Amino acid sequence: MNRRMTLLACLLLACLSLEAQVPTVEWDKHSLIIDGRRTVPVMGEVHYSRIPHTEWAEEVKKMKQGGVTLIACYVFWNHIEEEEGIFRWDGQRNLRAFIEVCGREGLPVVLRVGPFCHGEARNGGIPDWVFHKGCKPRTEDPLFLEYTARLYRQIFTHVQGLQWKEGGPVLAMQFDNEHGGHGSYLMRLKRIANDIGFDLPFYTRTGWPELASPVPFGEMIPLYGDYADGFWERSLEETAGNYYKAFNFKAFRSSTAIATEQLGKQEERLTKGDEQYPYFTCELGGGMMTAYHRRPYIYPEDAYSLAIVKLGSGSNLLGYYMYHGGTNPDAKGTLNEHQRTPGINYNDMPVKTYDFQAPLGEFGQRNPHYYTLRKLHLFLQDFGEQLAPMEASFPCSQETAKGDDSFLRWSVREKDGSGFIFINNYERLQFLTAKHNVRLTACGITLPRLTIPAGTMCIFPVRVAGLRYATAQLIACRDGKVYLEQIPGIPTTLCMEDGRTLKRVKALGTKQPVCDNIYLLDSATAERLFLEEEPARTADTPLDFRKEKEAGCPYPITIGAHGVAEQPRDKDFEEAAVYTISLPEGDRSNLLMRIDYRGDVARLYADGRLIADNFYNGRPFLYGLWRLPGECRRLELRIIPLQPEMPVYFPREADTTPGEAVRAVTLTGR
Repeated sequence: MNRRMTLLACLLLACLSLEAQVPTVEWDKHSLIIDGRRTVPVMGEVHYSRIPHTEWAEEVKKMKQGGVTLIACYVFWNHIEEEEGIFRWDGQRNLRAFIEVCGREGLPVVLRVGPFCHGEARNGGIPDWVFHKGCKPRTEDPLFLEYTARLYRQIFTHVQGLQWKEGGPVLAMQFDNEHGGHGSYLMRLKRIANDIGFDLPFYTRTGWPELASPVPFGEMIPLYGDYADGFWERSLEETAGNYYKAFNFKAFRSSTAIATEQLGKQEERLTKGDEQYPYFTCELGGGMMTAYHRRPYIYPEDAYSLAIVKLGSGSNLLGYYMYHGGTNPDAKGTLNEHQRTPGINYNDMPVKTYDFQAPLGEFGQRNPHYYTLRKLHLFLQDFGEQLAPMEASFPCSQETAKGDDSFLRWSVREKDGSGFIFINNYERLQFLTAKHNVRLTACGITLPRLTIPAGTMCIFPVRVAGLRYATAQLIACRDGKVYLEQIPGIPTTLCMEDGRTLKRVKALGTKQPVCDNIYLLDSATAERLFLEEEPARTADTPLDFRKEKEAGCPYPITIGAHGVAEQPRDKDFEEAAVYTISLPEGDRSNLLMRIDYRGDVARLYADGRLIADNFYNGRPFLYGLWRLPGECRRLELRIIPLQPEMPVYFPREADTTPGEAVRAVTLTGR
């Protein structure tokens, strides 16, 4: 008995010790507060079931190296219960194993558990069989809630023991997505989750659209979003919609451009009381998917500008959708959104690819904005606590027309005599000219007259880190060293709190300070500051390919149930042009294949099995050879040709000459 009591006492002490070590998580109208310190997290969206499980560890590490401090992840219902009653948690569907990978990297996790997720999944992630049960999805229909409770119980088996209170990484949970009905539905979902055993520091919902009736204050933090463009727009015109508003600083937190195909025209209005929550985002466009009818081409500057504007407008959590692209897993049917499904699906999406033109692509390739955004993420890690309570003010107009070039877009966040000036002289696909003789003021200090070059996006510190002000961007402060980025086209002036002023300072890099403990970096150095040295990329190696068959009769493009063009069906690829690609022998573990082609839609097959597809938008078709099954030595590429005057938006980068062609197939390191 004594021995048993001793063991119980040891277990109790261990539990108490664990509880004492778990950081406290609170929030107020400004920010998250972790262990008493304000923080401005960087949340990156990645879908575990869209990435092979053998790649999770490496990809999560890349996200962390990119400055992500919080992982967001959908749990798609139809990825795990495609067939009623048959739950699959194996391989890349193993949620628990993915959460454990995040935990080993020290990254908390926000689970977005649906039941409706959207995420360009078939039926928004709700399995087909649910629509044949006589219930009304996404409502308080008792039968639908019964199925949802069963889903949540399954998810809980993978979360049990990994919740925040247990020392695990699961920090928060989002219920449903883009719900515009009554808040009582969301509260029913929360009660179901709590009854099952979910007990997390906070819960979230998307802050758009406006709810028909609110949830009680404090139950769910609304999170917002903005994108540079949207595949969901019905228009085929360039810069359709009001995405231009995302490139100007404004107090209004939400977007009226997201999901317009479902939600229609939206007013700039928040659900009453939402302004009392901290300003967080969960869907800041890290890129954009291509739908069949609309195929945006996203630039690195788009994502960087959106992030600068959100911070300057008062946001204290940058949540990117997507931060890492992916690939739909194999299934009994297809898992992509398209118009011919029982659920409400408004767009035709690729069967396999979900690259999203994200900072980390479908195959883990680091795209240019992976590096650009790191500068902001380092800044938030080192100065987020100071930034978080600072209120935003808007010296220029918050209302602007598309392409308005009549003023410089800038804002200020300040508190207790310290602050930051945010500048954005960029708007997607518009040319904003240089602004001359600009006077910027914050915390009672007016900077020297400046010319702000076209395309400039930056943040200037005022009375921060020993600087009275600087016309350079503050990046980090580590080991007593302050790092700033020299902004191209703007002479660097450093004005110290002790009265010294250094003008036209030249960047000297990380080896030599320009003054005291201050290091001035060029942009390329700033983007890779503190980043582990990456392996040198191999030179492009051409692959042999040959055309085996000319394309047959063009398929008739049809307009689908939701008013936009439908993608070709499987049978249409019987009339596609056919190419074969010969693959090299040896190690393929780090080889990325690039297909430069012109066409409407391309599909890639290995031994007769579809492994990848691509809606042409001017970018190459990529595939990671390490994912190939077995010892495949040859791939088949099928391309459906472009047709004249297609009811499709193609970006200016795309060659829309009717027909198809393969220009080159090359291999490079990822």
